[in-house]
Order: sequence, then structure tokens, then C-alpha cells
Amino acid sequence: MNSPFDQTHNHLAWHSSKWEKYRDTGIIPLWVADMDFAVPPAVQTALAAHVEHGVLGYTRVPRNLPQLTQQYLQRQYGWAIDEVSLVWLPGLVLGINLAVRAVCAEGDAYATFTPVYPPFLDAAKNQARGLIALPLINQAMDFGIDFAALESSLAANPHARLLLICHPHNPVGKVWSADELRQLGTVVARHDLIVCSDEVHCDLILPDTLKHLPFALANPELAARTITLMGMGKTYNIAGLGVAFAVIENAELRAKFRTAMAHLVPDINAFGYTAMLAAMSDCEPWRQELLTYLRGNRDCVVATMKRLKIAVTRVDATYLAWLDCRHIPDAHAFFEQHGVGLSNGAPFGAAGFLRLNFACPRDLLNEALQRMTRALAII
Repeated sequence: MNSPFDQTHNHLAWHSSKWEKYRDTGIIPLWVADMDFAVPPAVQTALAAHVEHGVLGYTRVPRNLPQLTQQYLQRQYGWAIDEVSLVWLPGLVLGINLAVRAVCAEGDAYATFTPVYPPFLDAAKNQARGLIALPLINQAMDFGIDFAALESSLAANPHARLLLICHPHNPVGKVWSADELRQLGTVVARHDLIVCSDEVHCDLILPDTLKHLPFALANPELAARTITLMGMGKTYNIAGLGVAFAVIENAELRAKFRTAMAHLVPDINAFGYTAMLAAMSDCEPWRQELLTYLRGNRDCVVATMKRLKIAVTRVDATYLAWLDCRHIPDAHAFFEQHGVGLSNGAPFGAAGFLRLNFACPRDLLNEALQRMTRALAII
């Protein structure tokens, strides 16, 4: 029996960013991090009912959303929060920039680990703040934190105010362990930093043996120094609706964050609230089916890269494979010329690497992998 994730859709009819980039080229788009799958049926049903209602005016936060979010965080991660800690956001990238703006004054800097999702690096220019970029240790494509380099860099930069982490990490697919998170916590406390933890991929952990542990839960003594960013966009494929939130338990820090938002940040749109309510309430079976399908796709990618002698991360989380293509001249353009559009590693801080999004129907993924195989056979 075919999986619902095998179904193909006409993405160009609805102006998908992922597919519009390569319109009329024949290139298979495996770049930007959204999935080619339809949203869960419960989300579709809820949105259809909202459209049928026919009124799309300004919308306040639904009264049951804070409690539902509390229940979701407790159920998924064993994390108990007060609903007053929640700040609703129309996007995660916005949250990254707000954290930098709220915590770092002019002349201050923030630290982050590379390679990393490009907005982590772009925030320095966007907000006119300093950036301390710390390369992760790469041991045969198993990435880890260089704690000695982190300590020395912070000691040399007295204006560092913020540590920005990606957990699970995009693009290397790493789920930071409890020990790693606590060791980070020790460094944060020693250098008197605030932490902003982007945890948007936290419900996309692939091995059954791994569980997501929020940074603030791993370091409860630092919860008052932590901004946690989360959202339903990645897991339930509703990124186009702009649905996210921050958990900020410290009232003073939360006030600074809200001040940075003032007169600039719009409310979540009406459909976003409807989709978020449905995703949190009725979609766990769908999520489990999704994870099973993604594991199969990941295994196809890993097996193919092994045959092609392209080193690849293990991918414990996300639907993104990180490929070491430094031995292929201008690898990004090379694979585009052979019909596969991947993300260039340079904006992540790692020239020569590529990121492959495997959240697509398996037939499409297999065609892309076959094109890569044929391309490398002729060089």
C-alpha cells in the first residue's frame, strides 16, 4: 500500500518558493527546508472549516492556545512552563533577529557555531552587531562543539552577550546530548551570557532511541537566561502560515524581547492560529508516519552517498543531509547542471559542502539520486 507521502503535488500552481526557483529548468529542487508533502488531514480540515466560516478579520490569540501549548510541551518533552512565558511570533527567523536585537546593544556581539542555518550569521549584519563564529569539530562527519575554542573566544571578546544555538542543529542534523547542553550551560554561566536556542526541528528526531531535551530544561538554573524558539512550521509543513513562538521565563528578558518587537512585528495571521491549534491537538499519528517515511528517505540518501564516496552526516534529526563535496569542483553548480538543486554550503559557513532536503516523495528522491550518480560517473 502506498504511503500518503508518496503522493505528488503541483507546487508551481501555488507559487512554492522551493519549486519556483527552478521553474521551467527541469531541475529537481532539494534545497530550502520545507517538505513536498501535504499537511496533516486534521490541519486541512480545520483550515477548510475556517474558510467556510468566511470571515478573515484581525484575530487575537485563541483563548485555548496557551494551555494547549503548555500541554504539548509537557507531553512531548516533560517541560512545564507558565503560559505567561509564551510570546507568539509570525516566524522563527524573526525570533533570531529579535533575540540579537534585544540582548545585544550596539558594540556587543553574539556567538554561534558553524556551519549553521544562514540567518544565524546574517543577524549580525541585519542588527549591526558583532559575530563570533565558532567552527564545530568535524570528526568523520560527526560534528561536535569545540568547548576549548568557545571558552577562549569568549574570554577574548568581553562584549559577547548572547550564545545562539541551533538544537537540533541545522544543517548537520545533530541532536545535542544532555551532557553537551549542560557543558554549554556551564560556559554560559561562567561568561554571564543569555542563550537563544532555536529548537524548531525538535519534533523531527529520527531514531527512536533519541529524545529532544530543551536547553532550558537541561539547565533549569539558566531557564531565566534562555530564549527558546519553537514552532509547528517544519514538522507539520505549515511554514507558509508563519506560526512560531518563544518561551521566555524571565519577565525582564521577555519585556526586552517584546520591546524589540514593538511596532515592527505583526500578529500571527488567522489561518496560522487555526493550523497551530490543529497541529498540536490531533496530529501525533501523522507525525509518527512522517518520521517513518523520512527514515526510509534518509537511508536511501546515506546508501547512495556511500556508493558515490561522498561523506554524509548520520542525520539524527531534521530532513536535511549535509554532504562533503569539497572534492568536486563547484559542486553546487555541477549538480544543478545535472538536474539537482541543492543548498550551497557557503552561506552556512562551509564552502564545498551541500545540503540535501530529502523530505519529498521517494520516487522523486530516487530520480534525484540517480541523476547525481550519473553525473559523477562522467567525471
